Amino acid sequence: MNEKGNLLDIQGVSFRHTAQQPVLEDVNLTIRHGERVGLVGAIGSGKTTLLHMIVGLLKPNQGQVEILGQTRSSERDFWEVRERVGLLFQDPDDQLFCPTVQEDIAFGPLNQGKNREQTERAVRNALSLVGMEGYEDRITHHLSGGEKRLVSLATVLAMEPDVLLLDEPENGLDPVSHERIRSLLLSLPQAMIVVSHNVEFLASVTTRCLRVEDGKLKEIVV
Repeated sequence: MNEKGNLLDIQGVSFRHTAQQPVLEDVNLTIRHGERVGLVGAIGSGKTTLLHMIVGLLKPNQGQVEILGQTRSSERDFWEVRERVGLLFQDPDDQLFCPTVQEDIAFGPLNQGKNREQTERAVRNALSLVGMEGYEDRITHHLSGGEKRLVSLATVLAMEPDVLLLDEPENGLDPVSHERIRSLLLSLPQAMIVVSHNVEFLASVTTRCLRVEDGKLKEIVV
């Protein structure tokens, strides 16, 4: 793919639940290679909805979603997207479903067709990035909330996606883990959208910031 092209190009997108007021209305968003975009907004403003539309978990009522150089509309269109765009869910329990940490992190690489050796290497590397070395055999549902958050991020990183969609990646972390994640995000080459209520955190890890308000995206200075 042309490195000068847009990774994400969303034009005129609107979304509503049944007959309710639109959650998002006529939204435009372009993400280029290397961009790190912060997303803020009130609870229920549509931040998570936007991330879910990018990976096809929700479909817009109108507008065009172009990802990785192709227009995406059908479920089949999003199969490639979900391999190359990594989504960190807001709730780790939505991301983790295997008995052990090793199995949870290995799930993505195995489904990408990696062999056992490649998968084990991906698991080790991902755990090292988030500071969770040695957790491979831990029972996932016995982990603390912060530990689950870090393992969830590791499941995304293990797939080596082109784009990261991170829904409150620092939520529930202790100060040491918080700083590790901040440093990690700054070191990663991928383009990303980072959702957070912590404006100081976003100011330190993103290149520009948008607010979701009244269904629109507005550029802000943080």
